[in-house]
Amino acid sequence: MSLKKTWWKEAVVYQVYPRSFNDSNGDGIGDLQGIIEKLDHIKSIGVDVIWLCPVYKSPNDDNGYDISDYYDIMDEFGSMADFDELLDGIHARGMKLLMDLVVNHSSDEHAWFKESRSSKDNPKRDYYIWKEGKNGGPPNNWPSFFSGSAWQYAGETDEYYLHLFTKKQPDLNWENPKLREEVYQLMRYWLDKGVNGFRMDVISVISKRNYEDTPYTNFNDTIAHVYANGPRIHEFLKEMNREVMSRYDVMTVGEGPGIDLDTGLQYVAEEARELNMLFHFGHMFMDHGPGGRFDPKPIDFVEFKKIFRLWDEKFQSDGWGSIFLGNHDFQRIVSRFGNDGEFWQESAKLLCLMLMTMRGTPYVYQGDEIGMTNVAFDSIDDYDDVEIMNAYAEWKEQGKNLDLFLKHVHVNGRDNARTPIQWDATKNAGFTTGKPWLKINPNYPEINVANQQNAGDSILTFYREMISKRKANPSLVYGNYAVINEEHKQVYAYWRWDDSIKYLILLNFSDDQQPFEIDDRFDTNNLTLVIGNMGAVQTGNKKSFNLQPWQAALYQIQ
Repeated sequence: MSLKKTWWKEAVVYQVYPRSFNDSNGDGIGDLQGIIEKLDHIKSIGVDVIWLCPVYKSPNDDNGYDISDYYDIMDEFGSMADFDELLDGIHARGMKLLMDLVVNHSSDEHAWFKESRSSKDNPKRDYYIWKEGKNGGPPNNWPSFFSGSAWQYAGETDEYYLHLFTKKQPDLNWENPKLREEVYQLMRYWLDKGVNGFRMDVISVISKRNYEDTPYTNFNDTIAHVYANGPRIHEFLKEMNREVMSRYDVMTVGEGPGIDLDTGLQYVAEEARELNMLFHFGHMFMDHGPGGRFDPKPIDFVEFKKIFRLWDEKFQSDGWGSIFLGNHDFQRIVSRFGNDGEFWQESAKLLCLMLMTMRGTPYVYQGDEIGMTNVAFDSIDDYDDVEIMNAYAEWKEQGKNLDLFLKHVHVNGRDNARTPIQWDATKNAGFTTGKPWLKINPNYPEINVANQQNAGDSILTFYREMISKRKANPSLVYGNYAVINEEHKQVYAYWRWDDSIKYLILLNFSDDQQPFEIDDRFDTNNLTLVIGNMGAVQTGNKKSFNLQPWQAALYQIQ
């Protein structure tokens, strides 16, 4: 077991998507002062760390993940003075701040890129990746994450630049030591301000391979075998750690598309001195078919459990994991993994109980603490996400069924997680006095913070209680983990234990009652319910249980 104890292993992280969090000035866009107004809400949940999605200067082609100035704040969000006030407010409440570090690419409006594209002999030309075209087209067949080619022609120099994301997000050239030093410099700037670490956007793809065609038709295979885990990735991350991160008591989490069980430990092993933990996507692409996000398929629940077990085994003696079910790039967790209809409240609490009883650092995405759900807008015009818009244009061009596309967006679109936070039942859910940048989910009169704030049985109250239980029981952080009857198609059950304490966790991921037998790993004569979403589970005998639909329970074994 990885016994080296540290604050970031014991932390619970809360992710803020600023644009959708809280608008303080009525322009319809969330901002830094809006977050400051709601810091007491975040603190009340019991979390320790706020991960703030990008707030840097940006033209917003990809909602802030296209940065035009790493040393300034986006106009819509406020000023650097507002940022400093936010940081002080977070620290005054005993919490820490994790910034989003986006250094695989910048905006095409960044000063570096303006220089880079101006001429082939510009000193900053090699800050980006330029190639000559081939046979009258792009240098190779690489597809962008957001549809179309990953190459964009620039007439000024008759060459193409690489953009794995939108054409306004040119990829930075990490082969260039001057570029790397620029990155380290901007990291130091924020750390010296007192920021407590970074979540590193798509960090697994910063080292590029040779530029040959991808042989894969399934895009996830291209990510895993062509874009991610390039030849110099570990060299770059070790250098970053040596030059910057090792000099501060901060945490790092790398977003790792294409990282799998074979490659994961290399990034987070203690001796490797690269990252503290990473987000892998084993369970997050499970409902994506060969065509990606807008080609949905059912989740294989047994496989879902297996992924969590395998990653836990990978990190049990070295490294550390992140436990998450959703973020700004995926749909709402209660709509995806739960039941957002009849068993909305029960399943939202079940997912919370699961997050807080796994080994690894748990992440809560804004709004999940009140069980916010997916939204099904009637028209494509109600959506904003560049990924949705590009894919829609591609479907239209190919003459495919656009009604079907909209149905896929209702299920898997990123804007499901980006509708503004539902604070109360007043107009625009209390998010803004103006016109919100993205429409509010129509269920806000029922699902909102005000309704749940003081309700003893609310999802919000359950999150607070569950996080408090985790905090009070370090064995839930560091203890061993073993799954029970992994092949069961509806129930996820597991043991957590160490020398001092033993726990049994029972989770019924289905709309039906489920009888369930547990194994003999521990003597279960004396089971005490620590917390559950509907009281104690009915028992036939000390080894057999009858779980109600979406019932979740955490037991301590005396």
